[in-house]
Amino acid sequence: MVDVLGGRRLVTPGGAWVEAEAALQNKVVALYFAAAGCAPSRHFTPLLRDFHAELVERALPPAPLAVVWVSADRSAQDMEDFMRQLPGAWLALPFQDPYRHELRTRYHITATPKLVILKPSGEVITHQGRKQVCERGRACFQSWVEVADVFQNFSV
Repeated sequence: MVDVLGGRRLVTPGGAWVEAEAALQNKVVALYFAAAGCAPSRHFTPLLRDFHAELVERALPPAPLAVVWVSADRSAQDMEDFMRQLPGAWLALPFQDPYRHELRTRYHITATPKLVILKPSGEVITHQGRKQVCERGRACFQSWVEVADVFQNFSV
């Protein structure tokens, strides 16, 4: 993640700060572009939350997956309100970080929600993460992790 989020600090829904490189090391990273005021985002977020819970929170051992929310909200308050609905293991780029806008440009985000799946190196696995989660559920993660070439000691 050095190319994408290296040197950045991310925030948890509980307000704790973490170093991106340490938190995302050897993981498939799902950049989740979403906004509180977006009805499709409010619809997809519970699906993604369940997807993440099945793979990471309830799995032994947990899958090497990290979700990083990139807010498209118009205010810090909107972002904070939305973050209260997110799982504690999710991370977010802080609202005040202008890099949120650079990521939207870099990954050609024109509408939300959008789920961009990345290798640990930052290389894109797919821009169709949302569609794949909706259509294939947990099964899509196996194909992501195979392409990502991360250590895998779990089963989907």
